[in-house]
Amino acid sequence: MSTAEASARPILTRAEASPVQVWTNLWIVYIVWGSTYLAISLMVETMPPLLSAGARFIVVGALVLPFVALRRGLAAIKPTRAQLLSAGFVGLMLPGANAVLSVAEQDVPSGLAALLVGSIPLWVMVLRFASGERISGRSLGALLLGFAGLALVVRPEGGASIAGPLACVGAALMWATGSFASPRISLPRDPLVSIGWQSMLGGLAVFAAGFIGGEGGDIHPGEWSLRSLLGLAYLITFGSLLAYTAYTWLLQNAPIAKVSTYAYVNPVVAIVLGWLINDESISGMMIAGTAVIVASVALVIRIESRPRAHRNPAP
Repeated sequence: MSTAEASARPILTRAEASPVQVWTNLWIVYIVWGSTYLAISLMVETMPPLLSAGARFIVVGALVLPFVALRRGLAAIKPTRAQLLSAGFVGLMLPGANAVLSVAEQDVPSGLAALLVGSIPLWVMVLRFASGERISGRSLGALLLGFAGLALVVRPEGGASIAGPLACVGAALMWATGSFASPRISLPRDPLVSIGWQSMLGGLAVFAAGFIGGEGGDIHPGEWSLRSLLGLAYLITFGSLLAYTAYTWLLQNAPIAKVSTYAYVNPVVAIVLGWLINDESISGMMIAGTAVIVASVALVIRIESRPRAHRNPAP
């Protein structure tokens, strides 16, 4: 998952885009965001999780902000105080969620992590309900179904620890909080400027947390594997730049009900890639939980997109 995924504001769709353009960008989001969980697992094989996650977002911010400044001038990337504070908060939630996920994936298989994080639309609905927004009975039923699926997946087998799966659920809640807050606070109006500041500020916070947590002593470049370096490079270039560009384009040019399908396609992609490349096992309980969670998220998106098709129900 990337910082920018959830920062997009509600936007009216356009009818000009061709089906080929829409599906090309959809498949970019499906495959790239689904594969980021595998990339994270590769990155943390030999790299400290918080420092590498922080570096990922610092690099993204250091690429995006100068790019915008060169094209439109320094004034274009200068936020107000309120915008900077808002970008810092969302940055703490979204890169922070990625950082928690990076730590968790030292022990949790990438496919399982993706499945748990795929519950984000369910947590967004919880936050909407908590804020006083009226939620339909069918949506609440789908929500309960989704959390029943989560209970199946989080339940440890044998002597396995529950800490890692719960950390993934915590990351999903952080991501949902940042997503829920984004359209309600004063972020920079330009999406690239917004993601640039979110990435930079969130990345710096995660990087600092890594040093405070003692990861500074774990920096051994000579021990970094090619798999880890490629994983980090993939997260920066494809996960945080290419897929976000595709997602932003989709929000402006495709029906939100179709765009939101990434929320239940990504976990399936991640599970398959984890099985193929990392030789991750897939238990019967995981298959059952996957079916329940994917079905509930699909149902939530379908129900919620009907009365308000112009809004983004999931980050």
